[in-house]
Amino acid sequence: MKVRTAYLDYGEKKLKTQLTDGNLIVFLPNEAPNEIATIVKIVLTPTEDWANLNRYRQANTQLKVPAKKEQRVVFIGNSITDNWTRDHGQFFVANPSYVNRGISGQTSAQMLLRFRPDVIELKPKVVVISAGTNDIAGNRGAIGIKRIAGNIFSMVELAKANNIKVVLASVLPASSYSWSPSVEPADKIIELNKLIKAYASENNVLYLDYYTPMVNKEKGLKKELGRDTVHPNERGYLLMEPLVKEAIVKALKKK
Repeated sequence: MKVRTAYLDYGEKKLKTQLTDGNLIVFLPNEAPNEIATIVKIVLTPTEDWANLNRYRQANTQLKVPAKKEQRVVFIGNSITDNWTRDHGQFFVANPSYVNRGISGQTSAQMLLRFRPDVIELKPKVVVISAGTNDIAGNRGAIGIKRIAGNIFSMVELAKANNIKVVLASVLPASSYSWSPSVEPADKIIELNKLIKAYASENNVLYLDYYTPMVNKEKGLKKELGRDTVHPNERGYLLMEPLVKEAIVKALKKK
């Protein structure tokens, strides 16, 4: 279910809201408990486009078939991929064969559902898959680590069935989620990355390790590389870019 409209009622007072990675956060006033009597009402309008297939529908239609010698690369992912264009868009300008298909807030299940229109039908030579952190955050409900991995592996297998080389990225380190403060993600990310790395090794898939150079001693994202505890800043993307470019070159050479 996607939030289309939210009606907030607290007497005559306005409540501060924030939309972060597809999650609506409501900030309640700091008043005595006996003064907070009115129930906050949030009206959600259901939508059938659970995977946000419409996000790139027009862009996909406008994207031309790759030229004969073009080595198109599609990046599919969540906000870490989506924000790349905003926070260091020069990377995609300098590499016009790279196509960003990240959507903020998305889980592996949502990416799997849109894998055909946003990856396969674009006819890339390589796909870079970055998924998992929003599953751990519980963006679309609780889900086990093995099931998250299964969704990611299904995307890999769809790519391989369509002769698309794969770069399978690790989940970036995170010590906490501002939109899901009850979740402690650090060890879950380590567990998921172990499964991803093992699968890549067993299935002749290129594994891209973002985690190791970006993690701090507390198993979170290094402060100098992030704009928060989850998302890279420009410096973070500058670290990631040569790593992914090298991985793409290696993936293209794989048989």
